[in-house]
Amino acid sequence: MQALITLGAFLVTLGVLVSFHEYGHFLAARLCGVKVLRFALGFGKPLFTYHASNGTEWVLASIPLGGYVKLLDGRDSQQTISAEDRPQSFDVKPLWQRSLIVAAGPFANFLLAVILFSVIYVSGVPQLPARLQAPPEQSIAAKLGIAAGDQVVGWQSLSSDYSATPVLEEFDPVPSWNALRWLLLDAITGEEGFALEMQDASGARLIKSFRKGDLPLISPESDPFQALGLLPQLSPPSEWKELKLGPMDALGFATQRVYLITKVSTRLMLGLFTGKTTLKQLGGPLSIADMAGKSAQVGWQPFVAFLALMSISIGLLNLVPLPMLDGGQLLYDAWELVAGKRISLSLQEKLQKVGFLLLISLSLLALFNDLQRYLSP
Repeated sequence: MQALITLGAFLVTLGVLVSFHEYGHFLAARLCGVKVLRFALGFGKPLFTYHASNGTEWVLASIPLGGYVKLLDGRDSQQTISAEDRPQSFDVKPLWQRSLIVAAGPFANFLLAVILFSVIYVSGVPQLPARLQAPPEQSIAAKLGIAAGDQVVGWQSLSSDYSATPVLEEFDPVPSWNALRWLLLDAITGEEGFALEMQDASGARLIKSFRKGDLPLISPESDPFQALGLLPQLSPPSEWKELKLGPMDALGFATQRVYLITKVSTRLMLGLFTGKTTLKQLGGPLSIADMAGKSAQVGWQPFVAFLALMSISIGLLNLVPLPMLDGGQLLYDAWELVAGKRISLSLQEKLQKVGFLLLISLSLLALFNDLQRYLSP
């Protein structure tokens, strides 16, 4: 039964995320007057095909590991375009429209994440309080005198000027540990100091400042929360507070959350090139299936939150400037904007081959990491 839930959750995850991404490309193309030849979910042998009156072929294929939108494009040597259809070709559109069509896929993933988080906040979700456990010895929190039971109620970013003091009127509310966790990750990855407004067990107000120079560095071997000494105190569900917002407030809060997660994720992704993040952290289809299955078994809200996080990851991944990805095409567009001419087809084909090899290598590495995680004794 558990295997069926995991498989079902995996298929739903890929189906929702891929279809939303590709529909972003599709909708932008149609709005820009570009003819869409095929909208495909999955690869391989078609299981279902529908031919729409506007000429678009809708395909559901047998291998559910992606999808694509095929546009009418004069630069495709396999396409023969009539004079009547020529104005609907992708390659004759102005640069800004072509870039919009390419960027619409990742943008759709970020939009989906906002929608999914909004649904959770409108329905109401229990939140673990931002109450702290006793900090480990030698941690920054211990040196600042933070004690078990202290609760974080406010957050303020500090300037790089170490002599600056927190402004009492400018603390943003911290509703839960989950909110605090992302704020901490943002500060650590951005190497930015912060101040916490806290209440101790007696209700007294405390201000604790964490200067930029004291923050731990992100590294594959260490846990930054342990080094900070800021760890949640487990509380019974009866002490949790429900976060329930109106539709507009939920939309605004979800947008802020997606922006924050995207910012942190981008820095961690860049850490692959600086050595701050290890390639062993890459996950493949087995990791996705496992997390999807586990979140689905816990409840619909954890599963929806997982979908939102995965949607952000897919949006970011597709913006990486590698050939075969949307970011690679946007890089070609940037070259055209600067140089005043398009990159040649021959060079683009060579770059596509290099990009394909890189993507296959990363996919195999992610699969290898999966096998090590789940098959190692």
